[in-house]
Amino acid sequence: MGLFGTSGIRELFGGGLVELALKVGLAVGRIYNEVVVGSDTRTSSEALKHAIISGLLAAGARGEDAGVVPTPTLGFAARKFAAGVMITASHNPPEYNGIKLLSPDGAAFDAEKRGQIEDMLSSGSLDAAPWDKAGQSGVYADATRQHLERILKDFSTGLKLKVALDCGCGAGSVVTPYLLRELGCEVVEINCRPSGFFPRDIEPTQSNLGDLLRATRESGADLGIAHDGDADRMMAVDDRGRFIPGDKLLAIFARVMGAKEVVTTLDASMAIEEMGFRVRRTRIGDTYVSEELKKGGDFGGEPSGSWIFPAISFCPDGVYAAAQLVAIASQERLSRLVDDIPSYHLLRGSVAGPRTAVSSLESPLMALEPLSLAKADGLRLSFEDGWLLVRASGTEPKIRLTVEAKSQARAQKLYDSALKVVMGHLENVKERAS
Repeated sequence: MGLFGTSGIRELFGGGLVELALKVGLAVGRIYNEVVVGSDTRTSSEALKHAIISGLLAAGARGEDAGVVPTPTLGFAARKFAAGVMITASHNPPEYNGIKLLSPDGAAFDAEKRGQIEDMLSSGSLDAAPWDKAGQSGVYADATRQHLERILKDFSTGLKLKVALDCGCGAGSVVTPYLLRELGCEVVEINCRPSGFFPRDIEPTQSNLGDLLRATRESGADLGIAHDGDADRMMAVDDRGRFIPGDKLLAIFARVMGAKEVVTTLDASMAIEEMGFRVRRTRIGDTYVSEELKKGGDFGGEPSGSWIFPAISFCPDGVYAAAQLVAIASQERLSRLVDDIPSYHLLRGSVAGPRTAVSSLESPLMALEPLSLAKADGLRLSFEDGWLLVRASGTEPKIRLTVEAKSQARAQKLYDSALKVVMGHLENVKERAS
């Protein structure tokens, strides 16, 4: 895995990250002459953003500051520039920050583009431009307005729904509440002020959204919507106050949008195939989904809450997804749509540990006697009645486990067995190191 991982650079904030941001700006500015830069609400984002812009200017490029914006807003703005740089650590805790590079079509830099930047960083070939070739900076103030106007073109207003909205005090706070009101919704706001001090764990998982679940039920809302720190993700709660799993959201979007071909990841439920869609699966990570969607497909996403609508951008767009889900809920109760989708028993979890440990788990996992083993992304074991995936996180020092089976007992047994293997291996590694 290179410096940029599967979703950009992410590190604990500190002097090293500031220095790296300056160098990334220099490298990007040597190749791309006009770059738009945005940031999420983290307390360290301003420092990193100005370091990036300083690097761009020193390299002789023009750097435009879009301010605090969601990643998909910057992805949409990037169409008018040679590249975009987003300062965000997405769903990581607030003490982290990071850098994500975007192409004009909104997609994250592919492996070739990332490799080019990484080679420049490692070679040290980052001399500044001559004094008379230094770049100029500017303010790009229209990013949010243009993104909102583009989304509103696709939806009717006057929807008259009550929506509970939890932006986690992230970048979605500056866009999504206004979008929903433009659509005609009454918005029950939770954590919708832009602040780098996140009031909840910022990843929009069921365990982190207790306030949204409660508010949706108590206010009688038609649905609840949640974002992560940079609003490239969107997760939801139905009209009965139930968290909607990402696998079911994937199916709801695909079905209601009339998609015929869907791109999703290896860890998505097998139910999507059983619903009759043509499905192409990729490695886990929205970058891989975007790359595959460029080859064709009507819609793409992954169960973590990244939803990609190719007609607007190849950047995961939690803001557009919020509008799409509200439009769906205006036609039919979400609870009915959720209950109409085939359900299998799916468990997800993670264990703190070095990502490199996954390669050593093949032999002990094979003791579970799978029918087959695939290595496209970690280790995916297939069984007659389900599957198991053990892989390294692309953004954190964790090993992720995903299991799906046709019965709850079987899913739990597979998960517990895999967890035992992983924990035992990590303990052995720790003992050998000491």
